[in-house]
Amino acid sequence: MAIDHTQKTNGAAPHHAELDASKLVVTLASELKPIPDPETLVFGQTQTDHMLVVNYDPITGWGIPEIKPYGPLSLDPMSSCFHYCPNVFEGMKAYTGANGEARLFRPDKNMARLARSAERVALPPFDTKAVLELIKKLVEVDARWIPTIPGYSLYIRPTIIGTRAALGVAASDSACLYVILTPAGPYFRGTAKGIPLLAVGESVRSWPGGTGGHKLGLNYAPGFLPQRIAAKQGYEQILWLLGDDEKITEVGAMNFFVAVQREDGDVDLITPALDGTILPGITRESTLALADAHTSSKITLPGVPATKKIFTHERPVTMAELAKHVDAGRVLECFGVGTAVLVAPVGRIGWKGRDLVLPVYEGGLGPIGKGLEQTILAIQTGRQEFEGWSVPCF
Repeated sequence: MAIDHTQKTNGAAPHHAELDASKLVVTLASELKPIPDPETLVFGQTQTDHMLVVNYDPITGWGIPEIKPYGPLSLDPMSSCFHYCPNVFEGMKAYTGANGEARLFRPDKNMARLARSAERVALPPFDTKAVLELIKKLVEVDARWIPTIPGYSLYIRPTIIGTRAALGVAASDSACLYVILTPAGPYFRGTAKGIPLLAVGESVRSWPGGTGGHKLGLNYAPGFLPQRIAAKQGYEQILWLLGDDEKITEVGAMNFFVAVQREDGDVDLITPALDGTILPGITRESTLALADAHTSSKITLPGVPATKKIFTHERPVTMAELAKHVDAGRVLECFGVGTAVLVAPVGRIGWKGRDLVLPVYEGGLGPIGKGLEQTILAIQTGRQEFEGWSVPCF
């Protein structure tokens, strides 16, 4: 007779354990790896000494979290993550503060987005505060890996994968949550001339009602072939377009911004609206907030006159509109933002057989992009206070 695992023998529903950070078990590596020269780092290719792993079982709930030496995971070949892609992740960074302390940047935002992404693909729910506490513990264990050079950091990749060991097309009732760390330098090197983009609309990154507004692994693989095609044409990243009117969505895996000169001498800073096709980036949200704070005189962006107002706009932007602004000489600067890259200048955009050539400044970024980058870095490292965005790990 088949056993009904949804009930105990007394007919009561089984207890599903919550994710409990207080139960953490730490097993330290017996031998630590040498720390590489930060300037030799290639993004995402160096592993620290330890990782965090905790599993979810459909009968008992969340298991015991463990920090242990970095190594392979053991997964059943039928695991849902291999076949149906219930895989979600986050991108965060730890920074060295002014007093040598480890700091995170707006980590509550990452945890909220991780929970939304997991819900979108029906993965088990979890306590976001517990996950954040565990991440802080992992950073504490591997704190020696945080680079101290300005602009460098320790990249944090929380990941949740479905581990249901069955081929039936169904939500995964089992999961593995793990966190890995990698020291990171500049994501793009040699951006003095700006990143060249190829505007692509025949392949789409996301679509209305899809998953583009969530950080899912399945959003990225379909972009690899268009990216390869763009590279053969001399472009470094894709500018993703959507619809017959060619609305701009994202640039590579970054959020897109363009600064346009107004007739009154001030600036319109425009980014596509969050319509479900665009990832709600933490750096995107921070960029908008800091530009607004500059305009309201709450802060002053370095290199941007305090008298120059920056009016932010979240609205649809088409390639035709962008080309019109470029041709009229109204585009002051254009850049992408994201956790890995922070702020990256765009130098040109290939579209309909021509290149839209954008202003590029000494070092790549214009005054607004550079001012935003410097301000965010100062907040991330605790050298500047703003809205409690920088959070000490321990």
